[in-house]
Amino acid sequence: MNWMGNLQQLGRSLMLPTITIPVAAIMLCLGSLPWGDINMSRFGEILLFCGNTIFTYLPMIFAVGVALGLTESAGIAGMSALIGHVMFIQATRHYLGQEFHLGVPGGILIGLIAAILYHRSKHIQLPEYIQFFGGPRMVPLLMGLAIFLLSIITIEIGPYMEAFMETLSTTILGLGGFGTFLYGVIHRLLVPSGLHHVFNNFFWFQLGAYEKPGGEMIYGDLPRYFAGDPSSGVYMAGLYPIMMFALPAIALAIIQEAREDLKPKIRATFLTAALASFLTGVTEPIEFAFLFVAPYLFIGHAILSGLAMWIAYSLNIHHGFSYSAGAIDFVINFHLSHNGWMLIPIGIAYGLLYYFFFRWAIRTFRIPTPGREEGSKLEEWAGDIPYRSPLILQALGGKDNIKNIEACITRLRLTLVNDKMLDIASLKHLGAAGVIRLGGGNVQVVFGTYSELIREEIKKVLRKDIHQVLFNAPMQGHMIPLEEVPDKIFAGKLVGNGVAFMPDRGELVAPIAGKIIILYPTLHAIGIQTEEGLEVLLHIGIDTAQLQGKWFTAFIKEGDMVEAGQLLVRFNLQKVKKNCTSLTTPMIITNVDKVKSWSFAPYKSVKKGQASVMSVVLKPEATGGGNVFG
Repeated sequence: MNWMGNLQQLGRSLMLPTITIPVAAIMLCLGSLPWGDINMSRFGEILLFCGNTIFTYLPMIFAVGVALGLTESAGIAGMSALIGHVMFIQATRHYLGQEFHLGVPGGILIGLIAAILYHRSKHIQLPEYIQFFGGPRMVPLLMGLAIFLLSIITIEIGPYMEAFMETLSTTILGLGGFGTFLYGVIHRLLVPSGLHHVFNNFFWFQLGAYEKPGGEMIYGDLPRYFAGDPSSGVYMAGLYPIMMFALPAIALAIIQEAREDLKPKIRATFLTAALASFLTGVTEPIEFAFLFVAPYLFIGHAILSGLAMWIAYSLNIHHGFSYSAGAIDFVINFHLSHNGWMLIPIGIAYGLLYYFFFRWAIRTFRIPTPGREEGSKLEEWAGDIPYRSPLILQALGGKDNIKNIEACITRLRLTLVNDKMLDIASLKHLGAAGVIRLGGGNVQVVFGTYSELIREEIKKVLRKDIHQVLFNAPMQGHMIPLEEVPDKIFAGKLVGNGVAFMPDRGELVAPIAGKIIILYPTLHAIGIQTEEGLEVLLHIGIDTAQLQGKWFTAFIKEGDMVEAGQLLVRFNLQKVKKNCTSLTTPMIITNVDKVKSWSFAPYKSVKKGQASVMSVVLKPEATGGGNVFG
């Protein structure tokens, strides 16, 4: 069983119900205002009641949210989880008393059961006369039976479960500041895999118990904080200095250490990332900027995060959040905090420490953070995602390699048929900050905050029955738009459409499989016809026909079948460069009437044979064609 992949999917599904908590936090904040001063006490009471209601039904919200998150929002799975949770709560409370409570973990368990039953039964075929109950409609029936069995087991072992959870909570809370330090380190180390959502769940929604004045029991650091428990908030407070100050300081250090020519783009990108971290606590765009190039720095970052938790605990600081430790949550939930103001000077100190430490480390160890290397410069994504996404899909191994694709805030979460088909170099060329393999075909590709948009575009491609043809780089060098070719015929697209390359080495390889239909006697140009009938012209340099084949060596002849990446021509780069107008090498499709749409990768450095630099979608009627090169 692929435990890592299952945990990854569970972590993603936990994000769905979590987004309801900020609603409760805002209502509780507004409800705490002095409404009585303007004779509107009832208004404030209703706000407080509505906010507390969300926390009261939080286990049910998690049951439905997890079921929906694990079944691609299948309504019948969510409904079954809702029914199952109501049955379970009523049965256990009737036989074990009102004080028995499995809380959010119980809701997650019921959501998991609903999701598993949905996936196991959605394709079941029954005899025609009872097929009404077949497929997904079988889920509520099976859910009723499963909850019945779960209730019996829980009623029998419930007291022992309560005793175990109480002992576990007492032990962890007994670790004091060291326990918060361990939590902070582990939490940060799990961020790259996305499993921190699963890890956080126990601390935020199960650890510790608090009895409200009305007798209701509340569990977990986060619900206890909003219920007014003065001992809560110790597993959240220490995250504020990291997210509000330390991570933005790293972003500023990256900006300052960027090359002057790339600094404007880096400044625009990382100031946005710094603001996102400060306001909302979304840290991955900054953390992934150095995680893959300097993992030892990330380990140091995790240790410093743990120390921030310990410092907050030692100074008796209690503060909480509904979503993440950003400034918005800091302000909204400040009225419930104890010594919360102390997080500001701690955060400023942490910001200064991080800023100078990261600038020193980047410079001393020559860490290739964004903006320091040509290959790391950032591209403008706005409006480019629909054109880049088909290339990303190909770099993921193509349509047939995708079993499941989801996205969270900063990354694509994929289950692939074969993760060895990943082209990591192409993914990074297309804008990925890094690739995380979790085993069993489960992969995460970090694209920053555009990940959700990329997923939607890839989903559109997956749903369409289209014929897409993809091209590799025919040479090592720099890819440029066809309009920048120093030749009016090519730049004006009079011969066809495509891209061009400025070579670094004197080798030309096949960008796609096909048949050599023409090899010019001067060896400077080659025509390839693909199996789809596309006619591709590769033209080495501008005004190179006059060289009469001098300094060129061909490794193919007309009529040969070639594979993508196969060597076609080798040439003396320096001598050809000296004796021609330009080395710019167009790669164009001449029969453009067969092409419905075009996609191009970012115009930057490429390796010889690098996949997914250009793709085209053929018109439905496009079939084989004749030779137009002669």
